[in-house]
Amino acid sequence: MDHVYKVAKFVEPGETLTASAYEWGLGGKGLNQSVAALRSKADVRHLGAIGRGDKATMLALQKLGFNKPWQVDEATGHAIIQVNKSGENSIVIAPGANRALVPADIEAALSEAKPGDWFLLQNETNGALDAIKFAKKKGLKTCYAAAPFEPQVVAALIEYVDLLSVNEIELSQLEAAMEVPRVAKLVTLGSRGAYYENESGTRSWVSAFPITPIDTTGAGDTFLGAFLAHLDSGETLANCLHWASAAAALQVTRLGAAPVIPTYDEISHFIGSEKK
Repeated sequence: MDHVYKVAKFVEPGETLTASAYEWGLGGKGLNQSVAALRSKADVRHLGAIGRGDKATMLALQKLGFNKPWQVDEATGHAIIQVNKSGENSIVIAPGANRALVPADIEAALSEAKPGDWFLLQNETNGALDAIKFAKKKGLKTCYAAAPFEPQVVAALIEYVDLLSVNEIELSQLEAAMEVPRVAKLVTLGSRGAYYENESGTRSWVSAFPITPIDTTGAGDTFLGAFLAHLDSGETLANCLHWASAAAALQVTRLGAAPVIPTYDEISHFIGSEKK
């Protein structure tokens, strides 16, 4: 659950601010990415957990079109998000139910996955190492969004990763912490765009669309989900990057995360209007 507060500036120690607007909605990196992929016409199974008896979140997930999540005896994960007048955000996360998963849950959830399917994971849940090992044994392609950034977790998972997704800050933290192996990377650069780097180090770049941001929450997740959906459908790398950039541009013009991630038709229309 995302609790989003629109503020003039980020709150400082000992300070109390009054928000000019408040929004509640589903969020979290994993869900944002799943929604972005789903709305770019990927066939998605979202694997996650919520607090037992959390009917509001269950209903909201079903409304988005997802399968039922696990229910566990922990509070549903949530985030407190401040969004300043420039559209930048400051976030505190309480992982809650997403840190209550056991290996049997993950194996059961992946039982219907087929070789060649993409398995996408982040650092918001526990059991990541068990999950990615199991996915690789089943012949799945693995994409890892290494955020929230934890060097020791990345170091343990990196050998099983086919595509590493990070922003430029996370990449610099990773490079400072370890020697990064040759692995394909998708790196977002905020208003300067993004690039895909293959295992040989060759980069393909995409520029960001010129827009005025309202809220940057979920922009990177939207980029990744849209990119992966297009990649899975067989589109060229250039088209995947362009599509993902358009999806992220639309996302930052809206307040909130998962509920306002753009649809396939919205992205298509936006790209078409930019060409005129």
